Amino acid sequence: MRAIWKGAVSFGLVNVPVRLYSATENHDVQFRQVHRTDGGRIRYKRFCSIDGDEVAYDDIAKGYETEDGQMIILTDEDMADLPTRSNKEISVEKFVPEDQIDPMLLDKSYYLEPDKTATKPYVLLREALEAQGRMAVVTVSIRSRMTMAVLRVRDGVIVMQTMLWPDEIRSADFASVEDQELSDKEMSMARMLIDELAGDYDPDEFEDDYALAVEALVKAKVDGGEVQQVAADEEESGEVVDLLAALARSVEKAKTARGESSSTSAPAATKKTTTKKTTAKKSAATKAPARKAATKKTAAKKSTAKKSAAKKTAAKKKAS
Repeated sequence: MRAIWKGAVSFGLVNVPVRLYSATENHDVQFRQVHRTDGGRIRYKRFCSIDGDEVAYDDIAKGYETEDGQMIILTDEDMADLPTRSNKEISVEKFVPEDQIDPMLLDKSYYLEPDKTATKPYVLLREALEAQGRMAVVTVSIRSRMTMAVLRVRDGVIVMQTMLWPDEIRSADFASVEDQELSDKEMSMARMLIDELAGDYDPDEFEDDYALAVEALVKAKVDGGEVQQVAADEEESGEVVDLLAALARSVEKAKTARGESSSTSAPAATKKTTTKKTTAKKSAATKAPARKAATKKTAAKKSTAKKSAAKKTAAKKKAS
């Protein structure tokens, strides 16, 4: 586990340095929206509803819509002036009985781990909470926003649970449930049913059958070879890639890999190469006849010399 926040629990004059760990995780099955035919991921553009232009992330601001439909744009300077807290303190406001905290108010849970130098005050707070049967109502600033939370003990560890504000709990505004006249026999049958199903809560008796079924389904498709090979996305920002621009970039990359600088320089290079080859051929053709002629002259000289030598030899024989 990795600590997501560091601070200190303060109550009275006692200060307990702690690290915060997320105590829960969601195992909901996550699906992606994909193209049915090829498995490609679906991307969305950010565009303005007024002019229809695509909006860069840096040009997006926070807007507050009033009840009459007016839009108030809030700048970074406006947000900086809001009353937020950035201190790393879990401040105990009061200790209250456990049964006074409505479970509906409880939100996200975190484990608190003490620093090695603060183990003793940590254990002191833990034992006091358990002995008195109380929770500590605290204020804490997480992600620069102050919120209410409670400290309680679970399995020997102090747990902090953030709380919803009272006005964040909705009231049951549907039609009220009218009282009905119930007979003794009906009440007796209801009590018998409750007694029949009575027992202690054991979390190991329950499992997420939907998640398990999805995992089994996916494994069966993988084992059966029903896997769609999808090319890696060029951009992971969520923006839609323009097809023509992507093709143009691909062409340029291919040319660069072949050593061509641009689309216009390639034909010129080809022409120059062709011209060089043609010149070389002509030069070779011109030199070839000269060599043949020189060979013929040399052969003729050798033949004449042989004939002269033969005549001289014959004349000497006659004279003798």
